[in-house]
Amino acid sequence: MTYCGRCGAEGRHEACVRALALEPPRYCTECRRRMIVQVHPMGWTARCSVHGELTSG
Repeated sequence: MTYCGRCGAEGRHEACVRALALEPPRYCTECRRRMIVQVHPMGWTARCSVHGELTSG
């Protein structure tokens, strides 16, 4: 099951997909947990306590 990285609901939502192009995800797409997000001048990092870290690479 895949969750939305912006709102945490199931599936993909066009409004959320567009918003995620400009902002970091707030929810883990694997487990729906709220992630710890840090935004810095060179991008962002988002960390799930279970699944690890994502970066804006």
